Amino acid sequence: MADALSRKSLHIFTLMVREMDLQEQFRDLSLACEVTPNSVRLGTLRITSELLGDIREGQKTDPFLRTQLEAIESGRESSFNVGSDGVLRLQDRICVPNAPELRKMILEEGHRSNLSIHPGSTKMYQDLKMMFWWPNMKREVSEFVYACLVCQKAKIETSETFREVTTLGDTPVEVG
Repeated sequence: MADALSRKSLHIFTLMVREMDLQEQFRDLSLACEVTPNSVRLGTLRITSELLGDIREGQKTDPFLRTQLEAIESGRESSFNVGSDGVLRLQDRICVPNAPELRKMILEEGHRSNLSIHPGSTKMYQDLKMMFWWPNMKREVSEFVYACLVCQKAKIETSETFREVTTLGDTPVEVG
C-alpha cells in the first residue's frame, strides 16, 4: 500500500515541477495569459515605451484625438480618458492616431507575431481590439489581411482542397 502512495506522490511532484517549468518559460516569453472557464489563452503583443511615446506624440497632432484630449482637459463628460502613462484611451484601449506608419507597425506585429502567425481578419481584429482602438479599425485590419499574399495563397489552397460533394442517387457529384 505504501508503495502505491509513494508512486502517486512522485507522479504529482513530477507534474508540479513540469508546471513550474512551463510557468517560468511563459514568463521568459513575456506571454499574457487569460483564463476563461473553458480555455486558457496565451498571447504576446509587446508595446514598447518607444511605441507608446510615438502614439502619445501622434495623439497631439491627430485632429479627432486632439478634440478628445481637449474635452477631457476641460472637464467634459467623455468615454475617453488619459492613462497614467499620458496616453489617450477609449475603455482602456490605446487610441492610435491617424499615422499610417504607426498603424502599419501595429498591424504587422499583430499579423506576424510568434504565437499567431497570419491569423484571419476576424481573429486579428479581436486580438488587436483588446489593446488598441482607432476609427474604422475593423475595415483596416480586413484590408491588411486581404493584402497579405501568404494569407491569400493559403486561402486559395484551402478552397481548392475542400469542395462540396453531394450525391445524385448513389453517385457522388462535385458541386461548383
